[in-house]
Amino acid sequence: MPVVGFLNGQTSTEFAHLVTGFHRGLNEAGFVEGKNVAIEYRWAGRQHDRLPALADDLARRRVSVIVAAGGAHEAGIASSSTIPIVCAFGSDPVRSDFVESMNRPGKNVTGIITLSSELEGKKLELLDEIVPRPALIAVLLDPNFEAEAQLKEVQSAALSRGRQIKVINASSEGEINAAFAALVQMRAAALTITGGPFFNSRLNQLAAIATRYAIPTVFAVREYVEAGGLISYGSSIPDVYRQIGQYTGRILKAEKPADLPVMQPTKFELVINLKTARTLGLNMPTDLLLRADAVIE
Repeated sequence: MPVVGFLNGQTSTEFAHLVTGFHRGLNEAGFVEGKNVAIEYRWAGRQHDRLPALADDLARRRVSVIVAAGGAHEAGIASSSTIPIVCAFGSDPVRSDFVESMNRPGKNVTGIITLSSELEGKKLELLDEIVPRPALIAVLLDPNFEAEAQLKEVQSAALSRGRQIKVINASSEGEINAAFAALVQMRAAALTITGGPFFNSRLNQLAAIATRYAIPTVFAVREYVEAGGLISYGSSIPDVYRQIGQYTGRILKAEKPADLPVMQPTKFELVINLKTARTLGLNMPTDLLLRADAVIE
């Protein structure tokens, strides 16, 4: 029975619904855990300094495929130049020299990009419809996850839309609380939160604190809105993990990562929580509601 090494920087509890998506993709490729494939899980529990050792352990076990997700792609790639590796990339893997090209990765690595270069621009566009100019918009950024690439995207999007922004870093629960206190002092009118596994793992905290401080917030994935956040625009992360499962199955059937193009998200969702909008005293534009993929009453 082939063995898949599943390496993740987060916790199993936080990623349970995404593991379900991964299993769905594996099943679509003809593999069922415990029946014709085994999975060795390695969770770093948000202690990213543990990832290299966990990745090396999987490589020593000579697993058939390593799946590196939840911020674990760098450690996974560094662990082996021969074992096939499927990654959830935060941004362009060509720019980071993880693969040779998007269409022909050329190495032992392929995967799916979880973030789109147009994402931050779309999120600011949504705030244009909710928050009048020239109000200040704050941006919450995790400095430990694709910080340089995401900062560049945010700054470029703000410049193109003529928006004034203020970037605040946060990589712990305490820093999130401090960031929202800073928002009040700078009188930010709205907030956009960049993507990443740490923020996704704190979605309940972020959704609740944004409502408590009464600041209109655009999130990266719909799970925030389901937890009480105002609005989200971004790729469907469960669907991304389904695609990762499909690629893992194809490699188990002897396809090579070098020949599997790096995929970009194919499904983007706009989700609005009307109950939260009423709590914040916002009158959501009818056109925006009509464009939404889902409206939570």
